[in-house]
Amino acid sequence: MSASSQSHPVDLDKFLTVPLFRGLEKSDLQQILQAAALRKMDEGGFFFLQGDPADHLYVLTSGRVKLAQSSADGQQVLMRAIGPYTLFGAVALSQNEIYPVSAETVEACTALGWTKPSLMLFVSRYPALAMNAIHMMAAQVQEFQERFRQLATERVERRLARTLLRLASQTGRKTEEGVLIDLPLTRQDLAEMTGTTLFTVSRTLKQWEDQGLVISGRERVIIRFPHGLVSIAEDLPPRSSDAAGDGT
Repeated sequence: MSASSQSHPVDLDKFLTVPLFRGLEKSDLQQILQAAALRKMDEGGFFFLQGDPADHLYVLTSGRVKLAQSSADGQQVLMRAIGPYTLFGAVALSQNEIYPVSAETVEACTALGWTKPSLMLFVSRYPALAMNAIHMMAAQVQEFQERFRQLATERVERRLARTLLRLASQTGRKTEEGVLIDLPLTRQDLAEMTGTTLFTVSRTLKQWEDQGLVISGRERVIIRFPHGLVSIAEDLPPRSSDAAGDGT
């Protein structure tokens, strides 16, 4: 595992798509980016561990990172998977003193990082940055509330379909077979993410394979028919015109 800091070229337009930086003038964004340090991390490295001091915020510029949380009994729960130009470690913007998750690289990665003091300086200097930070925190709270609601009220099939679609939007890659969730993903990972058992996930994926919705391997899932999963996730009635794998 390795990490390094150095000067770095940046694409301002791509950074302006990051929610924290939306609405900023390019000249202001340039000043913010100049205060960042570039970190390079090999596959299997950690930008931070759960419980570490929350002293940096990052934007991933290449590679993929998984954010996971360990329970008291040592079980790891995958919370999110992210790709380039995604912000992580956002708790550094709050009063939280520690990271609630670990950020592990799935492949070699680069990211720009800001220290907490420099972040606070820019937040006080640029009102748009402060408003974006507030909106981000509110969105995260709503996301977790929605997940808890789903766990409490929705059928397992809907929760699993939503999880696969969310992961596909975060790390999906088109292949000849369908949309590959480009992340090592075990059935136990899916069980923990959806609040169910390994048996139930295995049984459901087998049913969906038989229906032509997915292809499921030991540590991979390919979505063959996204609209079929959307119908399950949204609890829509099946349409007679739907044909698994036609991509319509």
